[in-house]
Order: sequence, then structure tokens, then C-alpha cells
Amino acid sequence: MISEKVKETLGKQHYAIAGKHSAIQVCRWTKKSLLDEGFCYKQKFYGIKSHRCCQMSPAVMWCQNRCLHCWRPIELTIGHELKKENADNAKEIIKKCIEAQRKMLVGFKGNKKINPKKFEESKEPMQFAISLSGEPTIYPYIGKLIEELKKQGKTTFLVTNGLLPERLKEMQKNNQLPTQLYLSVNAPTKELFEKFTRPVIKNAWKKFNETIVLFPKLKTRKVIRISLVRDLNMEDISGYAKIIEKAKPDFVEVKAFMSVGYARRRLAYERMPLHPEIREFAKKLSKSAKLKILDEKKESRVVLLGKSKKNLKIKQN
Repeated sequence: MISEKVKETLGKQHYAIAGKHSAIQVCRWTKKSLLDEGFCYKQKFYGIKSHRCCQMSPAVMWCQNRCLHCWRPIELTIGHELKKENADNAKEIIKKCIEAQRKMLVGFKGNKKINPKKFEESKEPMQFAISLSGEPTIYPYIGKLIEELKKQGKTTFLVTNGLLPERLKEMQKNNQLPTQLYLSVNAPTKELFEKFTRPVIKNAWKKFNETIVLFPKLKTRKVIRISLVRDLNMEDISGYAKIIEKAKPDFVEVKAFMSVGYARRRLAYERMPLHPEIREFAKKLSKSAKLKILDEKKESRVVLLGKSKKNLKIKQN
């Protein structure tokens, strides 16, 4: 399903293909954690162990959007649908993702600075960050994937663009929601939404708003993630606050756009907000949305908002 040209491009970005439509990429924070040189903001905020996290996507080159800030080669997007008859089995995806991650980390064994205990633990990732590239809910068995990961005692973070609310309803019905569900909210108005995300499907803004209305009803931990680009989507703070009021998330992550990968072709390095800019935006948003600043990680240029730190940490095996 993935052409040789696309495989070659993904390979240059250090992706490892896992089956017909899935892929993993070892996060730099996983590598840093193995060397005891730091950890991801997910560990700082939620207690997720960076060295035991598998960053993957079950639809690596499939998406309904062509977002300006996306680091994947969106110009090579395969489509926005995955038919059930062409989709890999959920158990097989998990197996192949873990195998691919182990293979990509094997070279660390010879590094004298590596933490040997962490390296052994990394062979069995206990957290799956289902995001990376593409829209994961396009994979028709996303609910079964999460269900299987839960059976294996693993936590799951699923990031969605919100354009398939019917799939989220199905997951809720079948008790297949992830440990933590993220909704990407990068524009508070239809005009900016279309400029920023550049959807290729009809009624994208309508679908997105259906997910916002559905969000409070979903029985799992929920996070709204706002990725900010300087001189593009940092003005309408009250607009974001209104969306937060409707969606009623448990937490809000305010994060800087990072000029990496193919995003560098669309947005210059200078469009990356500095952490003081992110913190100032978060401060204003917290006031408008009646939230508190709960935590921050300067290295990742991210600030966490919410009502309380109670239940912030997630229990992991």
C-alpha cells in the first residue's frame, strides 16, 4: 500500500514501516531517557516513562488534512480512507511495531553511557503514543488496536484531528477509548481552520465541531492540544476559550510549532514561538478559560492547563 518512493522518504526521516500502513519512529526523548539525559513532557506531566514509549501510527500516510505545521511529507499523502479488507490485524500491528522499535534501538546497546536497566525495559514498551503521522482514526480497527493494547497492560495516548466523530462514538460504545484522548485544536474559526489545516474533505469544520460537542461525553481522560505558530494562530484567545468551554477537556496543552521535517518547507524557523511566548499565551488563555497553569516544560515549549493537578499522573506497569 505504501510505494517504494514513500518508504524511501519515510526511511530518511527515520521511520520504520510496520506492516502495510503502520509505522514507528523512535522519539528523541526515548533516546535521551535511555542515556539519562532527560525525558519527554509526557513523563513530567503524566508520569509516562519515556524509555518505554512507542511512538507509532496505524495510518502513517493517510489523513484528511494537509496541515501547514505537519512534519510528514504531506505532498505524498496516499489518501484519507483505509478499507477494512485492506487493513492489517490489530495484534499484528502491535507485534510489528514492537519488533521495529527493538530493531531501531539495538545500536544503543554498545553505547557506554546507556542505562542498562532502562535499555532492557525499552524492549517491551508499555505506552503507545498513537499519533506520529497521519490520522490514526482512519485505521478502521483503531478501537480493537486500543483494546488489545489494554489487554497487554499498556497505556495509550491517541491524537485525533476530530474529523471522524462517528469512529469516536463507536469506540465509546465498545469501551475502546484510549487511556488519554487528544483533540488537536489549532484554529478557533472556520476561516483559520481551513487556512491552517487545509482539509481535502467536505464539511471538515462541521465534523470537527461535532467532535467538540461529543468530547464531554467521552468517558476517558481528554486533552485539547493547541499547536501555536507565530503570526498565524496566536491571536484569538477568546475563540480558543469558547471551544474549551464546549469540549470540557480534563487538560489543555499549549505547545509551540516545531520547524522539523517537511514543515520547514512551509513554515520558516522564525515561526516557532519561544517558550516565553507560549507561557504568555497560556497565561491569557487560562484566565479566559478559567483554568490554572499546572505545569510546563521549557525544553519542549509546552504549558499544561487544567482545573487541578488531582489525578494528573497516570498509573503505569
